[in-house]
Amino acid sequence: MLLACCAGAFAQDGVATAQAQQRSLGHAVLRELVGIDTTPAHGSTTVAAERLAQRFLDAGFPAGDVDVVGAGPRTQNLVVRLRGSGARETVLLIAHLDVVEALREDWTVDPYVLTERDGYFYGRGTMDIKGGAAALVAALLRLHREGVVPRGDYVLALTAGEEDGVDNGIQWLLEHRPDWMRAGYVVNVDGGGVELRDGVPSVVWVNTAEKVYLSYTLTARNPGGHSSQPGPDNAIYRLANALVRVERFRFPLRPNSATRGFFGQVAMADPGAAIAADARAVGDGSARPGALERLAAQVHFNAQLRTTCVPTLLQGGHAENALPQSARATINCRLLPDEDPAQVDAWLRAAIDDPGVVLERVAPPNLSPPTAIDPVLFDAFRGVARSLWPGVEVAPNMAVGASDSVFLRAAGVPVYVFYGLPQDPDDDRSHGQDERISVDAFDQSLEFTYRLLKAL
Repeated sequence: MLLACCAGAFAQDGVATAQAQQRSLGHAVLRELVGIDTTPAHGSTTVAAERLAQRFLDAGFPAGDVDVVGAGPRTQNLVVRLRGSGARETVLLIAHLDVVEALREDWTVDPYVLTERDGYFYGRGTMDIKGGAAALVAALLRLHREGVVPRGDYVLALTAGEEDGVDNGIQWLLEHRPDWMRAGYVVNVDGGGVELRDGVPSVVWVNTAEKVYLSYTLTARNPGGHSSQPGPDNAIYRLANALVRVERFRFPLRPNSATRGFFGQVAMADPGAAIAADARAVGDGSARPGALERLAAQVHFNAQLRTTCVPTLLQGGHAENALPQSARATINCRLLPDEDPAQVDAWLRAAIDDPGVVLERVAPPNLSPPTAIDPVLFDAFRGVARSLWPGVEVAPNMAVGASDSVFLRAAGVPVYVFYGLPQDPDDDRSHGQDERISVDAFDQSLEFTYRLLKAL
């Protein structure tokens, strides 16, 4: 009995030691990544990829399983393979290394130095998404150190070009190194995540779909003339009237598999709320138009239920004392994943209803079909999540923004987007001033990521 007791104590001590080592490693990797400027304008993902590659080589990964490749000298990507037993297909793990610009004068700390203050890590990329990249790196290194052989290979791809789309690493790898990209499914940490409600982890959102990015220009032209003799045809007025008609147009309301899961969880989270019955009806597929309209009255829910278009850029005229010869607006649309872009073209032209205003696409859309919700895989996600946060739910969601998942889904690879970082949705500072994450939440994400990769 004494021996069993002692063995249990030693085992617990071993686990605690391993977790402490994991935290130390995760903090070191995050500190290194935040300290490297990886902005597209004047930074380099190559430096970050090479530093991390050396960590894997120093840990004993074969040189043939660690590669730094990419389109340009400053936009290289890191790809690492941890070999498994072959009992399942390869799982691809992705995050991006590039970050958006941060100006020192806008921040209370240096954005390119990881700063710990009042229980938070501050620094550009802590939330988007160097924290997630660090968790993946630390988990693979720990599995390798412990001699864990996963049931199938893991391939880690930490890439460039997600934020600005230039030299996009996932696109480059799909084209030039498809052997690295072959996978049964993908886990992307750039989205989803553990939502805190009243400070308690309540749900892990798994993005199984994301809206499709498509921008248009609306252009009105006119011969112009002297501003002292205005006539009835004015390019700026014509464009303005067209924009008002676009603003008044409402795309059809259409739930999908991801949003039905989302609204089902919304109803469960607060069954007494005024919207609960409507959300529950969307979740179980029984919603009638009135319920959808009531939910769509809220901005966030509206974006979940329909395609949206909004003007984002405006220019017109050429001189203060001249009638405008042209006026142009850019409208940015986010299409439901299964929306037909040609139908969106037709709806917008009908809404504008003016042959003198020309509608043109800025670029072709990257179509992104939704990923099917695999109940077995979701049960695995749920089991790992509840080992850390008892009672937490796992539910599908649709991202209204964009990520690198679009390219993989278009290539036919299922993608699940989530990150094991508990986060208050009202304190998401991604792309903003004083970006930060909770130190304790980051430590939990390190353990969650390790347990998830050990379990899959």
